[in-house]
Amino acid sequence: MANRLFLLRHGQTEWSVNGRHTGRTDIPLTPAGEEQARRAGATLRTLVGGPALVISSPRQRSLRTAELAGLRVDEVTEELGEWDYGDYEGITTPQIRETVPGWTVWTHPIPGGESTDDVTARADKVLGRVRREVESGDVILVGHGHFSRVLVSRWIGSPATAGVHFGLDASGIAVLGDERGVPQIEHLNLLPALEA
Repeated sequence: MANRLFLLRHGQTEWSVNGRHTGRTDIPLTPAGEEQARRAGATLRTLVGGPALVISSPRQRSLRTAELAGLRVDEVTEELGEWDYGDYEGITTPQIRETVPGWTVWTHPIPGGESTDDVTARADKVLGRVRREVESGDVILVGHGHFSRVLVSRWIGSPATAGVHFGLDASGIAVLGDERGVPQIEHLNLLPALEA
C-alpha cells in the first residue's frame, strides 16, 4: 500500500457546538470532544500502517486531540492553524449574515482575516512539504475544519473554495492518497470508532 496523508480534525469545542468561527482563539475540547479524540485514535490505528510523521496546529484543541488519540506529535506549526476569521472570530454565520446577506467563508471577504488566496498559498506550502514527506511514510496532520477542507481541495488540484463540498466533523478523518500518481480522496469524514 502506498503511503498516505491523514487529516484529523480536532474534537468538539464549545464554539464548534454553537457554530462560532474559531480561528486564533485557543479554547479547550469539551468532555465529548475528548472522548471523540480518543475514539479517533482507535480509528486511526486501523488505518495507519506503521510509524507516521505527525504535525499539529499549535492550538490546544488540536494538540489535545493528538494526545488523546495516542499520537506523538513530531512538529507543531502555525501553518496548520485554522483559517483566520479576522473580525468574524467568535461570531456565527447567521450573525454575520445580519449585515452581509449570503455570507460564507468560501465566497465572501473576511475583514481583518485571511483571503482565499492567503489560505490557498498556506495550504500549497503545507502540501508541498507533505508530498515530499509522504514518499518516506504516512503523514498525519492534526488541525481544523475549514483549513483541512482547503487541504483536501488543494490535494486534488481544486481551488480552495471547493472545500465547501467536503464535510469534516469534529474528530473526523480524511485519508488522501493517489492512484498511479493521480491525487485521490480515499476516505472523507471517517468518524471516530464507537469504542476506543
